[in-house]
Amino acid sequence: MYELDNSNYFYLLICLPIVFGTYLYWSYWRKKTQKKFADAHLLQQLSPNLSASKPLLKVLLHLLILSSLIIGLVNPQIGTKMETIKREGIDIVFALDVSKSMLAEDVAPNRMDKAKQIVSKIVDQLEADRIGIVAYAGSAFPVLPITTDYNVAKMFLQNINTDMVSSQGTAINEAIDVAATYFDDEDQTNRLLVIISDGEDHSEDGNSAAEKAKELGMKIVTIGVGTTKGERIPIKEKGVILSYLQDKNNEVVITKMNPEVLQNLADITDGQFIVGANTKKVTETFEELLNDIEKSEFETQQISGFQSQFQWFIGLAFFLLLVDIFILERKTEWLKKLNLFNE
Repeated sequence: MYELDNSNYFYLLICLPIVFGTYLYWSYWRKKTQKKFADAHLLQQLSPNLSASKPLLKVLLHLLILSSLIIGLVNPQIGTKMETIKREGIDIVFALDVSKSMLAEDVAPNRMDKAKQIVSKIVDQLEADRIGIVAYAGSAFPVLPITTDYNVAKMFLQNINTDMVSSQGTAINEAIDVAATYFDDEDQTNRLLVIISDGEDHSEDGNSAAEKAKELGMKIVTIGVGTTKGERIPIKEKGVILSYLQDKNNEVVITKMNPEVLQNLADITDGQFIVGANTKKVTETFEELLNDIEKSEFETQQISGFQSQFQWFIGLAFFLLLVDIFILERKTEWLKKLNLFNE
């Protein structure tokens, strides 16, 4: 196995044909100019020790030196060692409420954006834990399967919005059921489900789903966004409020955070309820919670460590440069006797 550290330097190889072409033109020009003063036989008599092949040999040597330097800049790396990396952490699935009530602006900028901000900050403090994302309203569906790629997770997180689910409501029971499918039975890691919601309109089916989750070894942490005082749900177009959501009786809906429901879900699985008003406090509380959870080894990877090989090519270039110093353009006496170049 190998890889190239700086493959862009390969563009410098275009210098090789330019240098060789320049040498050919110079040889042609020199011979043409010499013919103006004397023929080839006379020139041979005037400079009997001048080698006809040494200039070509030196040019080829220079090209080899230049090639070695360029390859040294590219820095080929060869995988010559294997390292075993053991990961220890827990599996965390974030279930985000995407119902219309999450558009209320009783927390800045609104409940939905606040929820995504909290999840993003929590992800920033993770190291080796695996994470997944589920979205739910009237139904639940997977957004991101379990992964250790936090950058991808945050990219998917930013695309979550309240238009993802057409059916309204808060089917927390479905969110718990979908989250349960994320956990790998073969790797018995500690399993944590983090529900971020305002807790409004959660059905009693959520309690039975939480009981089932406890049997599967899942712990539920709930984070409440919004206020108990409540707020209207704005209907916007291009950032401008056009009106407020109304019920069937044409009365403006006031949505309130329901901490009792969220607290109850957490208590069933011996989890914890966290008020999401202050993002910093939420992340600090969550960090303390993670520290109290025993980590499990859930992944072992064989990684090929690549070692740089540039020094060999740089060393070869300097060696050839040293050789070039001792190669003169006149004939070498002992080579002259062998007549290898038919001179």
